[in-house]
Amino acid sequence: MAPVKKGVLERLNAGEVVIGDGGFVFALEKRGYVKAGPWTPEAATEHPEAVRQLHREFLRAGANVMQTFTFYASDDKLENRGNKLTHTGAQINEAACDLAREVANEGDALVAGGVCQTPSYLSCKSETEVKAIFKKQLDVFMKKNVDFLIAEYFEHVEEAVWAVQVLKETGKPVAANLCIGPEGDMHGISPAECAVRLVKAGADIIGINCHFDPMTCVQAVKMMKEGVEKAGLKAHYMVQPLAYHTPDCSCQGFIDLPEFPFGLEPRILTRWDMHKYAREAYNVGIRYIGGCCGFEPYHIRAVAEELAPERGFLPDASEKHGNWGAGLEMHTKPWVRARARRDYWENLKPASGRPQCPSLSTPDGWGVTKGHNDLMQQKEATSQDQLKQLFDRSKSH
Repeated sequence: MAPVKKGVLERLNAGEVVIGDGGFVFALEKRGYVKAGPWTPEAATEHPEAVRQLHREFLRAGANVMQTFTFYASDDKLENRGNKLTHTGAQINEAACDLAREVANEGDALVAGGVCQTPSYLSCKSETEVKAIFKKQLDVFMKKNVDFLIAEYFEHVEEAVWAVQVLKETGKPVAANLCIGPEGDMHGISPAECAVRLVKAGADIIGINCHFDPMTCVQAVKMMKEGVEKAGLKAHYMVQPLAYHTPDCSCQGFIDLPEFPFGLEPRILTRWDMHKYAREAYNVGIRYIGGCCGFEPYHIRAVAEELAPERGFLPDASEKHGNWGAGLEMHTKPWVRARARRDYWENLKPASGRPQCPSLSTPDGWGVTKGHNDLMQQKEATSQDQLKQLFDRSKSH
């Protein structure tokens, strides 16, 4: 019989660092297994070997958590805007749970079942209707006995609270992440107030994921932490940001950038940037540290290497990675061997190699959110007339 693993709250209560995994949707889109636009996770049933391999690479990089590849796996999203799949939401969710558990059992990792924001909420469906969608996914997670639950990628704290309330009914630990920055959610509710609402709803772990770069997300979690402490409440904190630099983002985050989603590569953080992120997150009191869109296994390895003194060990993937470039000591070229030192990589300011490109962009920012007619969703495919209206409108922004 396999040894009983410590749960996520047991680890956090003991002061341990929990390292999350990275961004499955973006990573698998680049590998040809996810379609940009719907961003749905049918690869769990169509190409399980690809999902399994990515889980395995994150585990080897040092992740303690295998998050089920169930992002946007609610029935209303799987059927949104003409998206037609050969597998049901239940089948996708079950397959994702099995893959995460299989790989988690190869190491000391836990399985987290994840839900996220829904098209139904954006379309102003009722609280009862939205909660029913979460409940449907939750039934699969309970059947598969995941170790804990994550409600992530919520732009509106109201919907996140509804998700937490549903997940909390299981008795399992619940984490809740908003995809907001220091300006607050899309209805202007501050990170501090959002945090208080999530904790009062029953979330054990709260934080930020996606939409913004690591340092911006850490800043937002710090604001959440201050709000919780001021209210006399307690929680654990987590952060799973983008792996892209986003200093020019507005409150909507990177989806407003003109480079989203196919031109973001020049913004990618280096592994050395990830060392700085991990240390900053740890220093402000965050103990669950992972990544979201853009995070590849080498980014998670950098987080694990930076926090190795606190964790007491290096990840398996460090077997093939010299500390701060030490492996370059073996390079044939002397000027490359001269880069085998920490101060070189810590102080490097990488060039983009694109002399005609600006360093910053102007976000699109159409200023619409839940309740606006532009965000009403539909099962039918987006029509050519609808697209023409959008194309014409984009020219005026």
